[in-house]
Amino acid sequence: MPVTHYRSCTLCEATCGVAIDIDGDQVVAIRGDDADPFSRGYICPKATALADLHHDPDRLRRPIARDGDRWRELGWDEAFDLVAGKLRATQAAHGKQAVGVYQGNPSAHNLGLLTFGQLLFRFLGTRNLFSATSADQLPHMLAALTMFGDQLLMAVPDIDRTDHMLILGGNPLVSNGSIMTAPDVKARLKAIQARGGQVVVVDPRRTETAELADRHLFIRPGTDAVFLLSLLHVLYAERLVQPGRLADFTDGVDELGRLAARFAPEVTAAATGIAPDDVRAVARAFAAAPRAVCYGRLGVCTQEFGGLAAWLCYAVNVVTGRLDAPGGLMFTTPAVDILPLARRIGFEGGYARWTSRVRGLPEFGGELPVVTLAEEIETPGPGQLRALITVAGNPVLSSPNGRRLDAALAGLDFMVSIDPYLNETTRHAHVILPPTSPLERSHYDLALAAFAVRNVAKYSPPLFARGDDQRHDWEICAELLTRLQVPAGPLGVVRKAARRALLALGPEAILEAGLRTGPHGLRKGTAGLSLAKLRAQPHGVDLGALEPRLPARLNTPGRRVVLCPPIYVADLPRLEARLAEWSRPRAAGELTLVGRRHLRSNNSWLHNSARLVKGKPRCTLLMHPADAAARGLGAGDRVRLASRAGAIVVPVELTDEMMPGVVSLPHGWGHDRPGTRTTVATAHAGASINDVTDETFLDLLSGTAALSGVTVMVERAAAVRPAPERGATAEISG
Repeated sequence: MPVTHYRSCTLCEATCGVAIDIDGDQVVAIRGDDADPFSRGYICPKATALADLHHDPDRLRRPIARDGDRWRELGWDEAFDLVAGKLRATQAAHGKQAVGVYQGNPSAHNLGLLTFGQLLFRFLGTRNLFSATSADQLPHMLAALTMFGDQLLMAVPDIDRTDHMLILGGNPLVSNGSIMTAPDVKARLKAIQARGGQVVVVDPRRTETAELADRHLFIRPGTDAVFLLSLLHVLYAERLVQPGRLADFTDGVDELGRLAARFAPEVTAAATGIAPDDVRAVARAFAAAPRAVCYGRLGVCTQEFGGLAAWLCYAVNVVTGRLDAPGGLMFTTPAVDILPLARRIGFEGGYARWTSRVRGLPEFGGELPVVTLAEEIETPGPGQLRALITVAGNPVLSSPNGRRLDAALAGLDFMVSIDPYLNETTRHAHVILPPTSPLERSHYDLALAAFAVRNVAKYSPPLFARGDDQRHDWEICAELLTRLQVPAGPLGVVRKAARRALLALGPEAILEAGLRTGPHGLRKGTAGLSLAKLRAQPHGVDLGALEPRLPARLNTPGRRVVLCPPIYVADLPRLEARLAEWSRPRAAGELTLVGRRHLRSNNSWLHNSARLVKGKPRCTLLMHPADAAARGLGAGDRVRLASRAGAIVVPVELTDEMMPGVVSLPHGWGHDRPGTRTTVATAHAGASINDVTDETFLDLLSGTAALSGVTVMVERAAAVRPAPERGATAEISG
């Protein structure tokens, strides 16, 4: 007889509540949890893949080590000793910087990696830390650090109370929100319209969100900062700047007006493709709405001026009094305050305290930009990266110029991956340490609850007990930490005692402390939250709507908003020089490439689910019919898409949802590398957009990869020869 368990889906930022029916050791059904106070029964198609991930025959359950082209299983103790020994020996011979770490996107969904993982990675003492942050939200974090005093103080749209939502570079109908944890965004946007409000989208593609919106404006990729400055120009010129209560603790309002004065809509129109009258209409409607919010997301961040664009999104909200106001851009009051917790585990904010060895790119939050990872491996000399730990990430498919990184990883002296799959990145590892599946470990949204559109809390125990031959990711990190701290030998007793203490502690102990000391904990008296109370509420707890937090929440000197941090003012001349280039006609034949998301996909790590990849191919190049006609192309033709970094062959799909001159390819495909063991993904390989994105094309201010706005050429592909036999499923011997 099936038994129903309740938990949160861990496959995207929406954190939807799910009801999972279990019969013995099998998942028999997954549906939305109607009693979840946050998602209220909504789930997207990805949620059912929780079962696919758990039961996937390709998922690794025991450690494997590579011997040439073959893999062998080994015991956990042997694996831990091998890995710790190699890492320790590498640092002993070449210094601490010789070992690096790359963390992928799923780390943000994982309580164990957010706690014990960070303890391990920061203990290594290396500056060669990399993550998906610098190919994603880093510009938002930089703005939060410089304007509000902490990189984690990223405000989120109060979507449930706004009357006007301006969206740039985001497609929340497909992403389910991003730095805006919000299940069922479609219903939430429709609710804005139902109460008489408006949704406005500025994007080079008429996305699913734009289709629903009241107004959509095409914009040339990479020019969001220019558009926002022209929007600010109108707000100042027409005396629509009204910071309200923010004026009492905000510096730089007049200075921002002087900066924006140079960017009249007539000056920016040729670059952005947005007519001056349209800019003025957007500015006036935003200012006139009783409650409004400007929300910029991935397309705003991952571009040549992502730092400026992210800052200006915040600035628009500040000068119109929308920051920290109901219906505007607000700060959460999560059950666990992640700001002090992050500092305790070594995740401190900082910017440009050091630079990368080869290219001199700035550090942020203790990490270096991922665009420099390959060259740090390839370039000889003191500090060369010789060993790498990858965690829940596939940078070969998710980082710019993946082919270069692919080749660089093959040259490492040692690589270890904490990952459940033998994929395009981990095939280069010498040892793979596979963690349990999401359904075999407990779950609490430590990071994502801090960016939710309501204050909520939910704890989920494991659905399945881990086997004796399995390890949770936090157990893997704890074991490696203790073995690195105290090598084997006479001090082995000390090591074992330290390990026992760490394993007895577990992430639940950290969670319990965070709940009790958080804003909804002990200070609430007997009504305060605790882990026991969350265990007793399997559907989760609603802690109320977002509430004003400023100025007390600020961590700047004097607790003041810094509206014009010097780093952005200093970067404006770079933007003005580019504005002049954008205003000239583009070179003959050139197109601009942007990415896109699909609701049934999440980066590179859900393509091994047959139910999510079935149907018509989704790895297609979207192109406007006029651009196709100019090249003699028709629907379904295979084309060669080329950039400075490389070239791929993909089928073309014609649609007027694309801005003329712009093409779009989805992110996360390219599963045709040999030596992997992802059977379904290999059968639906597609092509990797990051084989044509460029590691030398980036936001120089923040170091973020400019994945959007890459200049490309498109032509009919030559006759395709039969593909060489792909590397079959990698063999693993016991």
